[in-house]
Amino acid sequence: MFGNIGQSLKKLFGTKYDRDVQTYAPNVQLINEIYKELQEVSNDELRQKTLEFRARIAEFLAEIDEEIRTLGKEASEEEDMTKKEALFQRVDEVKKERDQQLEVVLKEILPEAFAVVKETSRRFKENETLTVTATEHDKSLAVNPNKAYVRIEGDKAIWKNRWTAAGGEIVWNMLHYDVQLIGGMVLHDGKIAEMGTGEGKTLVATLPAYLNGLSGQGVHIITVNDYLARRDSEWVGPIFEFLLLTVDCIDKYRPHSDERIKAYRSDITYGTNNEFGFDYLRDNMVRSLDEIVQGKHH
Repeated sequence: MFGNIGQSLKKLFGTKYDRDVQTYAPNVQLINEIYKELQEVSNDELRQKTLEFRARIAEFLAEIDEEIRTLGKEASEEEDMTKKEALFQRVDEVKKERDQQLEVVLKEILPEAFAVVKETSRRFKENETLTVTATEHDKSLAVNPNKAYVRIEGDKAIWKNRWTAAGGEIVWNMLHYDVQLIGGMVLHDGKIAEMGTGEGKTLVATLPAYLNGLSGQGVHIITVNDYLARRDSEWVGPIFEFLLLTVDCIDKYRPHSDERIKAYRSDITYGTNNEFGFDYLRDNMVRSLDEIVQGKHH
């Protein structure tokens, strides 16, 4: 009897999964509409979206960033220790407010950002090469022997849709479907997205990673083993790099090495739970702030 009642309630109110999907459905539709519009823009214009997003974020946060700078200056110059401590406490409070404001502007940008990543994936899937106006970012990648998928010809950068990941060549053939768009939004909301084998977990991560990478505060993508950390960073890295973000993997370098510190300065950093965890512990035992390798968590 109770089973029948349960089934009736499910039909009437739907499952939690159904309700969650309905919550994200309007944004899925909006993302796909923007995605169709982006198919008409040039490769250069598509990449330019990253700079536009970053400019919008900076403008949105300009007032509170100025407040933080002003308070910090006042705190540094204040000689009265009681007042100095109060000012530094206020700085910490305003920084927390900034984190909240950052989430607001990222939410506004989300549909456009997800659409940009989806359109970039489509172009790599449907074209053997993509040609763009060469930037310093492209040139720095082209001279790296591990980035053979980018070459410079005159004032153009040629991006190939095939590269090496985990020791083998892959040809990009993935495109975000609605289930991945929903998964990306769930992750951005700080929730757990459970996905089965073959549902595209690696691809899902590109969406919130790109969006949060726009903040310039870094994104950590944590995997369970060294192989997956290296593979995923190499597999989807070129998509981020095409969109003018930087990508690296901490598991490729020794702890506290210059290379690992540089990896942490990337817009998107891959690594294992062990390495991220031990770096966090080591950062809490340093004798000088200069020895800290991880940035502020937010």
